[in-house]
Amino acid sequence: MANLSKGSLAALVALVVGALCLLLETTLPWLVSYPTAWTVPATDWVGTSMEWVLLLIKPTARVFSALMAYPMEAANWVLGSSPWILVICSVAALAWLLGGLPMTLMVIVGLGFVVASGYWHKGMNTLSLVAVSVPLALFVGGAIGVLANECPRIRKPVQALLDVMQTVPTFAYLAPLLVLFGFGPVVGLIASAIYAAPPMARNVLLGLERVESEIKEAAIMAGGTRLQQLFQVEIPSAATQIMVGVNQSLMAALSMVIIASIIGGFDDIGWEVLLTMRKVWFGPSLMAGMVIVIFAVIIDRMSATLAQDNRRFYDARVAWGILFFGIVASVLFSSSLPDPSGYAMFEDMAVSLDKGLSAFTIANGDWLAALKNNAMFYGLLPLRIGLDQAVLPFTWGFQWTPQMSFWLFAFGAVLGLVLALRGQVAWGVMALIFIGMLETGITNLPWPFVLVGAAALSWVASGRGLAVLSVVLLSTILVSGLWAPAMLSLYLSGAAVFACIVLGGGIGLLCSVFPIAWKIVRPVCDMLQTIPMFVFLIPVLMVFQIGEFSAFLAIILYAIVPIIRYSQHGLTETPDEMIEAATASGATTWQILRDVRAPYAAPTILLGLNQTILYAFAMLVITALVGTTGLGQLIYKSIGQADVGLGISAGAAMAILALIADRMVQGFAEERRKVLGL
Repeated sequence: MANLSKGSLAALVALVVGALCLLLETTLPWLVSYPTAWTVPATDWVGTSMEWVLLLIKPTARVFSALMAYPMEAANWVLGSSPWILVICSVAALAWLLGGLPMTLMVIVGLGFVVASGYWHKGMNTLSLVAVSVPLALFVGGAIGVLANECPRIRKPVQALLDVMQTVPTFAYLAPLLVLFGFGPVVGLIASAIYAAPPMARNVLLGLERVESEIKEAAIMAGGTRLQQLFQVEIPSAATQIMVGVNQSLMAALSMVIIASIIGGFDDIGWEVLLTMRKVWFGPSLMAGMVIVIFAVIIDRMSATLAQDNRRFYDARVAWGILFFGIVASVLFSSSLPDPSGYAMFEDMAVSLDKGLSAFTIANGDWLAALKNNAMFYGLLPLRIGLDQAVLPFTWGFQWTPQMSFWLFAFGAVLGLVLALRGQVAWGVMALIFIGMLETGITNLPWPFVLVGAAALSWVASGRGLAVLSVVLLSTILVSGLWAPAMLSLYLSGAAVFACIVLGGGIGLLCSVFPIAWKIVRPVCDMLQTIPMFVFLIPVLMVFQIGEFSAFLAIILYAIVPIIRYSQHGLTETPDEMIEAATASGATTWQILRDVRAPYAAPTILLGLNQTILYAFAMLVITALVGTTGLGQLIYKSIGQADVGLGISAGAAMAILALIADRMVQGFAEERRKVLGL
């Protein structure tokens, strides 16, 4: 044991615990299935406690809600009443200042599509929500970031709170918001502001922490007060990083518009997408979704320009000319132009798309069904319930037998022994564990094995503290009776993350080897990154209808971008001196990639994996709308029933899974950075 590495020892402990649980399954069934009698009514306790707290602050919340209705109505009136020509020219003028002709053309073409689609007024209702929620989020997030910077004692608690806010699914806090603020557009506004505040807080804190000490010392020597130092020196010095926070907050608020429509009942684009999807009108749903994508792309490009260090502003006279043209055109032509809601130039296209899609699915129904069924029967289903339950005459054409299990484990034992003899003990044990998990299925794993396995991984990644925290947090899910839906969520998100690693890592590798491939893939990644998460459901539902496979594909589409970006970036940023040394020693291109670039890129790739995991958990709750089970379904159910306890408990369970995964990956990334001396 003394010669075993930390990873080998952790893997062996997990293997022994898992083997004992399976061997004792018949005599001690509680080792595999946690008894219902041992659970506590945590959901009811949380609901009762929260109802008492919410009742206390409800009057204040309702007053705040009434006050926020005024700026909401004002923004809605300004954007809705202004002639569309004036709005387009105003945005185009700002686009010229920030990005010149290319950005101006993007704005004109994009907003022109919105006008022509007939969704102008609904689009303006959506933007009015963003226009009010974002300043609120920027103010709250900025204040939190400044406070955490000024009070070092609360910095860690604030960062922990931001981590929790980042990992708690957006749906989870909709039920308490409904109780506090009632039903209507304002509650959607507040939900958007809550979701958009953490990115601003993080970037303000990060920007202030990165202000160079020489700049701070110069401000002190100049005799400025602390407020003068902060607002006249440090915040301007951190402006670039703070603008990154503004960009992320804008995108976060826009991504919430459809979710906000669920509880807001607002006649905006989010409600239009939700309504058309429920009616299975995929053509109109796609058109409405394109409006959100256009808004997202325009807002992202314009705000991202402000976050650049080398930004420059174009000729202001041209911008004033565009704005003047908009004012003149509004005065001369706005009364003679019909209401933009009546344009609907793409209505026939939407109908044709619906008909074409129906014809396509009917004509190709066999191979589409085969693709979905093969993915389910040979991939997702065995991963969920194990080979011994998934391999049936109906699915694989034969019945799984105990003899097959014996030979599968025998193969795993031989593979593990071979790897151990080659000095890779940890990988050998993990291979055997993986085969055991494949035979059993993630949702059927014994709960002691999951607890010990999570503790072992946490211990290897970040030490005893994270191991204890993981066991404690997972135990709260266990005793609260949410273990089964949590394992379902873990299975689906884990399968999607694995697919993202294989596909995204492969694409990132390809782009690092062939720069021309990155020129093609990069704009696709940019587009995917600006699309609000709800919109990803539309194309998969159009082809594969409601079901687990559609949810699986939607999660991949949303979560794959970080692993592609970080893999490509990590593999191409290896220092030149390391490449030159490897080349001088006679290494081939493949050897350089495997032995130099990949190890150096590991921390960066792990950071991308971390983001992919968080994206997968975030999207998992959205996919509850298309019929998936697990914690996401419970959270969605809590909104319909206004069950605060269920929503918070299920949301907390989802956050726990995401938080543990986040801390583990960060731990492994930090370890790799230390090994590389970074």
